[in-house]
Parts: sequence; C-alpha cells; structure tokens
Amino acid sequence: MTEAPRFAIREIALFERPVVLRLPFRFGVVTLTECPQAFARARIEFADGSSAWGAAAELMAPKWFDKNLALSNEDNFDQLRRVTALAREAYLGDATPATAFGHFARHHDAHRTAAEGLGFNPLLASYGPALLDRAVLDALCRALQISFYAAVRSNAVGIGAARPEFDGLDMDAFLANLAPSGSIEARHTVGMLDAITAADLKEPVADGLPETLEEVVRVYGHRYFKLKVGGDIAADLARLGAIETVLDDMGGPYFVSLDGNEQYGDAAGIAELMARMRETPALARLYASILFIEQPIGRKLALECDLRDVRSASIGKPVIIDESDGELDTFVQARARGYAGVSSKTCKGFYKSLLNAARCAAWNAEQSQLRYFMSGEDLTTQAGLSVQQDLALVNLLGITHVERNGHHYVNGMAALPAEEQRSFLDAHGDLYERSHGAVRLRIRGGRIRLGSLDCAGFASAAMPDFEAMAPLAG
Repeated sequence: MTEAPRFAIREIALFERPVVLRLPFRFGVVTLTECPQAFARARIEFADGSSAWGAAAELMAPKWFDKNLALSNEDNFDQLRRVTALAREAYLGDATPATAFGHFARHHDAHRTAAEGLGFNPLLASYGPALLDRAVLDALCRALQISFYAAVRSNAVGIGAARPEFDGLDMDAFLANLAPSGSIEARHTVGMLDAITAADLKEPVADGLPETLEEVVRVYGHRYFKLKVGGDIAADLARLGAIETVLDDMGGPYFVSLDGNEQYGDAAGIAELMARMRETPALARLYASILFIEQPIGRKLALECDLRDVRSASIGKPVIIDESDGELDTFVQARARGYAGVSSKTCKGFYKSLLNAARCAAWNAEQSQLRYFMSGEDLTTQAGLSVQQDLALVNLLGITHVERNGHHYVNGMAALPAEEQRSFLDAHGDLYERSHGAVRLRIRGGRIRLGSLDCAGFASAAMPDFEAMAPLAG
C-alpha cells in the first residue's frame, strides 16, 4: 500500500433545502411530512498548493437521533444544524495536514465531548462529522481522480492509524479484499401508516406512483421488505397477517426484516411477539422469511442489564442494533449482550461502518460458521449525493440488500431545478430514470443498478445546484 495523501481542510460551506414527502411516514414516535436536507461542500489543499472540492448530503430526520418527546421537529432540526456547525468549526480550526481518516480521528473525541456539553447524545453528535467526512473524502477522490471504491480498497484514506478501535484488525488486508457488486436488492419498508391494499387508502395521492404495498410489489418487483412493528402484539399480528397475504400472492420467495424501532422495554417483549408469530399458522411463511430483527429495545436500555440481553429470551432470529449504535465501540458492547449485527448508515459515519464490517470479518474468522453481520438501513436517503454515497458504501461492504424508501415517500427529484435533475440522469443513467415528470431512482425486479457509482469522486459524477440552496440556518 502506498502512503495515504495528507492535506489541509481549507473551506467548508453548509447548505440546506426543504424536502416535502408525498406520503406521510411514521417511524417510532414521529410522523414525518416534511424535513430539510443538509449539504456540505469541503475544499482540501495539498502541500503543492493544488486543491479540490467535494460534497455530501443527508436528510435531517427528526426523532431518530434524539427521541426526546419534549422536543419538536424544529428543535431536532436545530440540533442537527448545530452539531454540523460544531463539526465545521473543529475541522477548520486545525490546518495541520492529515489523511482523510486522520482528520476524522483527530477531532472525534473532542467533538463528542463538545456535543455532550450541549446536551447532545453520541448518535446525534456523529451526524456532523459523518456529513463532513464524506465531503472531504469526495474531494480527495476527485483530486486523485479515483473512485470511492478504489480509494477505500487501496486505503488512500489512511484508515487504521490514530484510533485504538481499529487496532488488531489489519485494515489494509480487509479493505483490499472488498469487492463491490454491479447491483443491489432494494428492501422496501412498510411503515405503520402505509396502506397495504387499496382498501386501506383514506386520502389517495393519485400522482401515478405506487401508494400501497400491493402497488409497490407490482411496479418495483421487490423481494426484500422491512416491516415495522409497534409493540402492540394484537395489532402487530393483524397487520403482519395482511402483509403476508400480499407477499404470498407474489408467487416467488421473499425475505423480510422486522424493525422494532425501540418499542420494547426488554428482550421478553420482542420474544413474546415472535412466539405468537410461531403459534399463528397464517404467519408461518412470513416467520420463516425473517432474516433478522432490528433494534427492538430502547437505545438507553438495550445494552444495560441482563433483562435486555437478547440471549435471555427465545427470540429465534438474529437481533441487530441501530439506534443504540452511538459510539465507535458500541457494537463490541452489543456483541457481549447477544446481538449478532449492526446497521450501516452514512448518517452515523462511514468510518464506523468500515470498522464494524472489519470486526464482523475478524469475529467470524474465529468460529466455524458465520454469525456476525452488517445490514444496510436508511430510508431517508434522497436522490442525488445522499442515496449514491450510501449505496456505494453498503455495496462495497458486500451487503446484498439495503433499505431504500426515499424514492417512495418523496417524489424523486421533482422539487429540484431541471438542470440538476438532468445532470444526475445523464451521469447515472443506470441508477435513475425519468417518469411521472421527474428524475427518480430506477428499480427493476427489486434491484438497483450501481455501475455508474464507480466513477471519480465519492460515487457521483454530478453535483447539486448549490446556488439554488439556502445557507444552513443558525
């Protein structure tokens, strides 16, 4: 491996623009109808004076990073703006050259402490650096004229030094063996408010795009699904039964994950739901199709005591953490509580995803059968930089299916300038299509084609129209 390039971060510009949902989405305690999307541009400079710009984008989802019910959605948006500005101050506050990973490693602990001083939990604190790290890496890839895949596999990013969490994992060897695919399965999320059949539609949008699960299956051809459960066993069983009827009618095999969204107080709660599913003949095929269960226990409780140890109950399926994954060593703690996996999300930081993937590889090598795994989760990624960078990350990690619903709840790029839509479609014609008056994600047979993401930069040969955005508020 050649030595990773070192550079200074000279400029960081932050922007935002509104995103309006075509369908309301309920996850956990919030129903979302609109939300701002944050954008970051970063300019890096090398010792010879040459420089390059990079960019990244991420939705500012409320009630996920901080589920305090006393806070409004606007309060949550302001938290995310503040933690992003805090990261910007840190990254620009030290002009000493470092590798891309070195900049992340240098500021990680101090940023987390500063965010904690503002009352921000570790998951919330990670949002700002996660956005900036992608913009910085995008700039590095463009300067070197290499793809994200090539930058990571050759470790031009400099991953491994300066953070103890990476010790003993032989990151160079792990990264070199990563092999991205040309496509990936899209796992469709069925939210608590989502219509299963036409009979469930109370106020149809009637925009020509799928609204019910039946329509989604027919139009996109999904085989993978993520089903939200809410902690009310009778209601969950009834809803899962309605979903199974639709999925069984597909005719072919299908696979599902269950998302508990922190709705259970202990392992016994989710174990009871699973037991009731096993006892219900009409749910036999759906139960057999379950791949894993995602974060059923509240984040503040999940890793605390024996009652929350997922080995203490007969759950019957692997369990992963998502919202509990706030710090670089959280997956290690979760493993000790019986969790088999952890989610990858660019909003939590792509360095954390690479670290956890390396852990899975190392832990699995210690035993005779594969047990530990990563899942691709994130329904908020919007068409453009956000969805492309997240897709590239999970694809490089070898994850074969990923939660994707930004295209379903939002009308593609309909709200964006026409030229911006055109530039992304021209650059990524395998990933997008034009239909119903806008450029949008292209899904055929349940799969998303990814070939065009192997381009110079962090998975994008096009850029958003920053002139059409407002500066990040606050």
